[in-house]
Amino acid sequence: MTATETTGFPRFPRGFFFGAATASYQIEGAFDEGGRGPSIWDTYCREPGRVADGATGDVACDHYHRYREDVALLRDLGVDSYRFSIAWPRVQPRGSGKANAEGLDFYDRLVDELLASGIAPAATLYHWDLPQALEDRGGWRVRETAERFAEYTRLVVDRLGDRVPRWITLNEPFCSAFVGYAIGRHAPGAREGRGALAAAHHLLVGHGLAVRALREAGATDVGITLNPDRLLPATQSPADLAAVRRAETLHNDVWLDPLFAGRYPRNEADTWGEMADGSYREEGDLELIGAPLDFVGINYYRPITIAAAPHQEEDPAARTAVDIRVRETWREDVRHTTMGWPVVPHTFTDLLVDLKGRYPELPPVVITENGSAEDDTVAEDGQVHDADRVDYLRDHLHALAAAIEAGVDVRGYYVWSLMDNFEWAFGYAKRFGIVRVDYDTLQRLPKDSYRWYRDLLTDHRQAHA
Repeated sequence: MTATETTGFPRFPRGFFFGAATASYQIEGAFDEGGRGPSIWDTYCREPGRVADGATGDVACDHYHRYREDVALLRDLGVDSYRFSIAWPRVQPRGSGKANAEGLDFYDRLVDELLASGIAPAATLYHWDLPQALEDRGGWRVRETAERFAEYTRLVVDRLGDRVPRWITLNEPFCSAFVGYAIGRHAPGAREGRGALAAAHHLLVGHGLAVRALREAGATDVGITLNPDRLLPATQSPADLAAVRRAETLHNDVWLDPLFAGRYPRNEADTWGEMADGSYREEGDLELIGAPLDFVGINYYRPITIAAAPHQEEDPAARTAVDIRVRETWREDVRHTTMGWPVVPHTFTDLLVDLKGRYPELPPVVITENGSAEDDTVAEDGQVHDADRVDYLRDHLHALAAAIEAGVDVRGYYVWSLMDNFEWAFGYAKRFGIVRVDYDTLQRLPKDSYRWYRDLLTDHRQAHA
């Protein structure tokens, strides 16, 4: 059987690692315990109409109190590594100043519990929960936030750097900048043009400063997690092809070009017009942003089909950074997850092969998120038989194996997510976990996908025994 066949378990090279991933605001809860300060998501969730059913992350999965139970699930799953994120407002309640000892103590305990279970910690420094005090001073629109991010990074690595081998600076800066500051569907809920573009740049500056701080502390496995999209034209018309090119600038080039090609996107002027003035950039930023990395994390879920569209705003001054004359179209020829995302596994292969071809300096790849939201229900036998999720994971892992066969250097894979959790503006309506969480009792229940993934890991180890 070859790795590209979609029956049975895919084959991965010796040394390939498997893990599971979560994020702080989505699972921790304990929003006002241990000295934690408010984040932009605490604020956003309390604004009427922002989040489905008025949900918040106040309790979430209560991981803050139940982390030992969750590490036991990871140990029984058999993962090599666990990717979690650190909540900046637990470490610096107001986004600056000395560390909050209680906040770091929690991550200290979590890291020790992981290591005692034979699981390598992988820490993401920023998964969207910016301290509200920094947003009040301009948030990612201003360079100060990037400088504060470096300060925070030093505090964390000074405490955990002796035991955490893998570090991720940012998770999906596309969402932080454009979903948060342009679309307004994520915290802080802004709808801006230049502000969103400035946020995108300052996130990258913050990344560069954090990499410098991590290197100075001796870190040797440092990367960033991006969510590049596989963008497909709705038709082969010149208008739709041009729309895809603009969408590539927004979704992909903004991040990949400065990080791995030493330049800003070439198509900026056509994409954003007068907004692309670069007034937020300073000399030396490209060199800072493009410092060598040990890996790039890739989050991938689905392709996007793009068609041309008019500007959404008549007034150019009112345009947001995402109003680039494109629209997403619906695919009727494939299954969709409960997020409404099309399931097209071969696009995973296509994306990775294309990235390697476009960026010869791309470092080794780690898949830091991949998974599906499905309509999970507890059956009469008391179990969750999530066959659609098992099919999704199997087919996407075969697609990943095909990318490796095609020459892409992929080192590891983290399933999203270990457990059902707070799914941002969707509240608790979407379930991505391979472990079900009953939000009334907080009981954890491994699903069929958990057992399938465990069997995959066993098969991988036996194949290389």
